[in-house]
Amino acid sequence: MSEELQKVMAAAEVWTREPYDAETRAQVKKMMEAEDKTELIDAFYRTLEFGTGGLRGIMGPGTNRMNKYIVAQATQGYANYLLKVAKQNGFKTLKPNTPVSVVVGHDCRNNGRLFAETVADVFAANGIKVYLFESLRPTPEVSFAIRHLSCQGGVNVTASHNPKEYNGYKAYWEDGSQVLMPHDKGIIDEVNKVTMADVKFGGSKDLIEIIGGEMDYDFMEAVKTVMIDQDSILRQKDLNIVYTPMHGAGRQIVPMCLRSWGFQNIHVVPEQMVIDGNFSTVQSPNPENAEAMTMGIALGTKLGADLVIASDPDADRIAIVCRNDKGEWVIINGNQTNIMYDYYIINNMKRLGKLRPDMYIVKTIVTSELIRKIADRQGVTLTDEYTGFKWIANRIREWEGTHTFIGGGEESFGYMAYDKVRDKCSPSAICLICEIAAYAKDNGMTLYEYLMNIYMEYGFQRETTINVVRPGKTGAEEIAQMMVNYRKNPITEIAGEKVIRTKDFQELVERNLVNGKWEEKPIVMALGAKSNVLQYFTEGGLKVSVRPSGTEPKIKFYFEIPAEMKTPADYEAATAAAEARVPAIKASLGI
Repeated sequence: MSEELQKVMAAAEVWTREPYDAETRAQVKKMMEAEDKTELIDAFYRTLEFGTGGLRGIMGPGTNRMNKYIVAQATQGYANYLLKVAKQNGFKTLKPNTPVSVVVGHDCRNNGRLFAETVADVFAANGIKVYLFESLRPTPEVSFAIRHLSCQGGVNVTASHNPKEYNGYKAYWEDGSQVLMPHDKGIIDEVNKVTMADVKFGGSKDLIEIIGGEMDYDFMEAVKTVMIDQDSILRQKDLNIVYTPMHGAGRQIVPMCLRSWGFQNIHVVPEQMVIDGNFSTVQSPNPENAEAMTMGIALGTKLGADLVIASDPDADRIAIVCRNDKGEWVIINGNQTNIMYDYYIINNMKRLGKLRPDMYIVKTIVTSELIRKIADRQGVTLTDEYTGFKWIANRIREWEGTHTFIGGGEESFGYMAYDKVRDKCSPSAICLICEIAAYAKDNGMTLYEYLMNIYMEYGFQRETTINVVRPGKTGAEEIAQMMVNYRKNPITEIAGEKVIRTKDFQELVERNLVNGKWEEKPIVMALGAKSNVLQYFTEGGLKVSVRPSGTEPKIKFYFEIPAEMKTPADYEAATAAAEARVPAIKASLGI
C-alpha cells in the first residue's frame, strides 16, 4: 500500500465512527472495501478547500466532498471569525449590545435545505442571530437582505450553474458582497483550525428568524430603481417575453419584477418552473450552454415571442435569445449583453439628462474591450477589475460617497445595474434587457438590430471562451503546470500576429514592446491583489486571456478576435471569419 493510500485510508477510517451518521459510515466503509480505490482517494485525498469565495464540490461523504459535516465545520470557522471581528469592533453595521447577525439562503439544489438549516443551526449555537429564508431564493436577494437588515455576513448554499452533482457555500460580508481580503484569509484560517469536535450544534430556535414574502417585496422595489425609461416600457408593455428559471430560484421573483416594471405579456416554461435539483429537463443548468435554452426557444417559437430569457439555478446569471434579421433565434453571448447594457445605460441616461460626471461603469479584465471604447468615447469612467462580482463590489465600496455606480458586469452572463445588491443579479438584468428591447422596438428595431448598430458605431469583434477541463487531482496539477510553462516560455506570436503587450496579474507587471524592446510597468489592482491570469495583446488587435477557474476543474481561455463588418448584413460573415481563426490561436497556445 502506497504512502498516499495509507493517508487516505486513515482519513476515511475516522468517518466510520461517530459523530458521523450511520448512512455516512456505511458509504465510507463500502468505498474502503472496494477493490478500486479511485473513488475513495478522490473523496479523502484532501479536505475540500474553503477558498476566497467559500466552498464548492461534488456532494457525498468524505473530506473532499460537500456534505453536512464539511458545511458545519466551515460554518463554525466562519462564526469564529465573525465573533472575533465583532469583539474588535470591526463592523460598521453592528449596533452596540446587539448580536452578530447573518442571512442564510439556498437555491434548488439537492441537499440545499439540509445544508442551509445546518448552517443556521451552527450559527445560532454560537450566539449569532440568523435570518433564514423560508425556501429557495436568488443569490442577489441574499446579498440584498444582508444590506437591508444591516447584517454582518451571510451564507448562500449554491453551486450556481454547476452540474447536478455539485453544491456549494458562498460566504458574504456586511456590505452584501462575497468576502474579500483581509477577511477571506481570516475566515480561511479559522476554518482550517476547526475539527468536528469543535463544531457547536443545537442552536437556540429563538435566534433563527424565518424571512420570505416581505423581503421579496422590498427586493422587487429595489430592482425597480434600475429602470431608466418607463415611457418606452409603457408603450411596449406587450413585448412578448418567454422566461425560464431552469428549475431554480428565479421562478417567482423574476416574473414579479417584470410585471412591476410594466411588462404584461410574460410567459414561462412550465416544465422548468418545477423545483428540481436534478435539472431533469437539461443536460446542464448553465445558461452559457445553448442546449439549456432548447425548451425556452421551442415555447418562444410557438408563441411568436420577441425574447427568450433564462436565469441559472441561483438566479444570478442570465441568458438571452432574440431573433436575428431573418427571424431566426440567436443566443446573445455574455460579452454582447454587457456591451448592450453599458451602451444603453450611458446613452439613455445621457439622452434623458440623468448622466453625471461622477458616474462610472465597471467590467472585469476578461470582458470585452469594446466596452472601453464606448466609455472612452462617451467620456464615462470605466474601471477594470478581477473576475468575480466581489471585485466590482469592492470598487463600489472604495468609491462610495465620491462616485456613483451605474453598472458593471462580466462576460460569464452576469450583470449588476445598481448598488443595492453586491453580486450579479438576474432579476434586475432581465428587467433591464427587456427595457432595452422595448426601447429598440419603440424605435423600430429588434434587440438584435440594436446590437448590430453598436457594432457599426464601435467596430466588431468576436469573443470566444475555450474551456479545457482537467478533473481530479492530476487535472489540478496539469492546469498548474500549464500556467508555469506559459510564464517560463513567453508567447511572442499568436495566429501569425506579433504579441506587443502582455499582462501578468500574478506578478502585477505589464510588458509593452516598444521599438523592438520590452518595457515594464506595474499594474495597479484593488487592494494590491494578485491573480493567476495572463493576457496577450497582438499588433492586429487580438486579445487572449488565460485563467484557471477558481471553482471548477478547468482552465479558461478568452479570445477577443476583431473582424471586418461594413454593414449589419456582414455580421454572420464577420463572425465566421473570426471563428475561423480560433484553431490557429489555440495552436499558438498549445491547446
